[in-house]
Amino acid sequence: MAGSTIDHLVSLMVFLGAILLFIGLFNQTIQTAILYQRHRSLATKCSDLLDNMLLNPGVPLDWGKSNCTPTGFGLQDPEFTQYRLSPFSLMRLNYSAGKPVYYSKTGQWYSNITMGFGKSLLVPFNEAINYSMAARLLGVNNTYGFSLIITPIVTVSISEIQSNPLNLTVNVMGAGFPLANANVSYCFITVQARGGQGSYPSYTVDYGDALTDNAGLAWLSFPSFDGTKESYVLIAYARLQGLVGVGYHEHVNYNENYVVPFVSDFATRQVLLAHSWDVHGGDSPAEITYNATFVLLTEDFTLREMPLENSSGKLGKLNYGQDPQHAYNMITIPTYNPGILVVTYRKSAQDQKCGVVLMPWGISSMAFPISFGGDPTGREWVATDIRQVLVNNIAYQAKLALWSLQGYQVIG
Repeated sequence: MAGSTIDHLVSLMVFLGAILLFIGLFNQTIQTAILYQRHRSLATKCSDLLDNMLLNPGVPLDWGKSNCTPTGFGLQDPEFTQYRLSPFSLMRLNYSAGKPVYYSKTGQWYSNITMGFGKSLLVPFNEAINYSMAARLLGVNNTYGFSLIITPIVTVSISEIQSNPLNLTVNVMGAGFPLANANVSYCFITVQARGGQGSYPSYTVDYGDALTDNAGLAWLSFPSFDGTKESYVLIAYARLQGLVGVGYHEHVNYNENYVVPFVSDFATRQVLLAHSWDVHGGDSPAEITYNATFVLLTEDFTLREMPLENSSGKLGKLNYGQDPQHAYNMITIPTYNPGILVVTYRKSAQDQKCGVVLMPWGISSMAFPISFGGDPTGREWVATDIRQVLVNNIAYQAKLALWSLQGYQVIG
């Protein structure tokens, strides 16, 4: 009798253990299924949110060209359909990659994209759209986090092979492969330290075309130019079967004191030109003079000079620190068509020291990349989706990463 009772108790314990084990395994299976559904839902949300950003111009439609705060977030160019983005809406984003810049003369902080010396875009924070505002306008704040990265598909890199006489190579690459037989249109801007109007630097602009070989290389030669003594910048647009990319290369013989352009006002198209010593500091502050010009990208992918609206601001002088009259100057961009602001500068005391800086007017004119949003590092699951887009005919790839702020996971 006792043995029979013990057998029943053992059987009951084994049975209860089996039930508990089954419940545990079944619970983990259910959690895995629920988690799979959540991940699938997140992937669908990512695709929908990306299309909502790229196929919607926002409210109002022209918020990228004004100083207003949008009530609806979208990046599509209102003049087009499909995946064509506004180069000016992209300019107003508060980029997550750059370190903000403070300018004491205006008392403002500026959102910063810098691609190297003399190639920057600085937009005041009070006119930039930050991540939290975009998330709120998209209706995903406190629910999802996102990161939007938009990068050029065609990479155009320029290298100096020989300085005197100047020889350059233009390397055109697609998504992992060279673009052979691509048409290259270039703009070659040279700075003359002497011979300018009064004490202001002068410049010359030359245009040309080339064709890439089977390795995606185009060779440019300037036999009468000495790159060891003079400053220059080359801007090249490459195109092949609908793909368009842009690259630039500059060489300056003086970068201790230079001009720093800031976007001051989108609605009036005003750009502030500041002295670098007041922005980044330096060891040897000196007075500089400048000569500003605006080059426009035409329909045949060539750059053409366009007169600035207030010609009085085209030539100017900048003094560091103590001289309020020449602390900074304002110029007005003549159009909302994308182009490049080119500012040549010279140290006033020594004519031979000069250089050149560039600023895109419209993000696509210099193929600046876009990085906007939060940081997905350490998230339990991140969904991604991509689209191929055009920004003023320049080919970009838009990639959205999306993650849930609830952080679900399987409990074993």
